[in-house]
Amino acid sequence: MIIDGKALARRRIQELRVERTAYGPLTLALIVSSSDAVTKSYISIKRRIARELDVSVVEYATFDEVVHADGIILQLPLPTSVNVDSERNRIVDFKDVDILGDAAYAKFFTGEYPPPPVARALRTILQNYKIDVAKKTIAVVGHGRLVGLPSAELFQQLGSQVSVVEKGGDVQAAVKDADIIVMGAGTPGLLTPNMIKDGVIILDAGTSESSGRVVGDADPACAHKASLFTPVPGGVGPVAVTEIFANLFDLKSKT
Repeated sequence: MIIDGKALARRRIQELRVERTAYGPLTLALIVSSSDAVTKSYISIKRRIARELDVSVVEYATFDEVVHADGIILQLPLPTSVNVDSERNRIVDFKDVDILGDAAYAKFFTGEYPPPPVARALRTILQNYKIDVAKKTIAVVGHGRLVGLPSAELFQQLGSQVSVVEKGGDVQAAVKDADIIVMGAGTPGLLTPNMIKDGVIILDAGTSESSGRVVGDADPACAHKASLFTPVPGGVGPVAVTEIFANLFDLKSKT
């Protein structure tokens, strides 16, 4: 089954509209330094959902320009000349809706803060299909701060048996017996049908640009062997953006 992330996101938005009534005016700041296709795609989705939830979105080039915001997103990727760790740790933890900085991530690790949006989206998708991840074997491909690390941590918290492989590692060995595969390497076509077992669940959260298009890490042909498959675009992405606003509301309730 190919998952319709846009339809699932619409259902999440309806749920979040109920939560939205508990708050007054809200502003989300985006620190943007790139204009590639992937970045433009995600910003467009964020703006559309923000309008539906009556949240103002303001773009800034640097942190120094931010005057006021209830939530802050450092839009990745950053220029190679910029220290990513330094920049992400400039986000105040209770405004860090991506749970990207060390302070917010530490609170996610202890359960005080919600999961980062992509990991939260993966949980939402699996819950929607009533899939219990406890004791499932999960392979996470990629070790990044947005997908790999938080997804592995969240599934471990939920009782899964998790292995993590970086995109330069032995991906085939890591995924061949997995019940669920999470892709977050950002390498087009890294996962191919011959690498996976029948009935596997593939959650493709890896995005990159190929020939001017946004594509995922999994070859679309993998969908023929998978019991659940998230396409790129239109799979995890739309759900993850809605979870940004779920995090905004959750963090706002703590201040």
